[in-house]
Amino acid sequence: MAKAKVQEVESVEEAVETTDQAVPESINLSDLGLLAQIVDLATQRGAFRANELSQVGTVYDKLNSFLSYIQAQQAEAQANEEAAEETAAEE
Repeated sequence: MAKAKVQEVESVEEAVETTDQAVPESINLSDLGLLAQIVDLATQRGAFRANELSQVGTVYDKLNSFLSYIQAQQAEAQANEEAAEETAAEE
């Protein structure tokens, strides 16, 4: 019984090691911005068929809205941080 539990633990450890190695690289905001530029360029060059343009446009609009929202949030956070630093410097 103890031997079976040891083997079970070893197989779980092997599965965890395999899973750790298979973790994909993450995507950051600059990658998403680049993706939006790629979609825009591909559209300009006629890479999509007419019946695909509405789907491409919908995804592009979602991506663009998301990036705009994140940029606004970052700008607001930076402004708040700068205001806090100015307040701390005055004290």
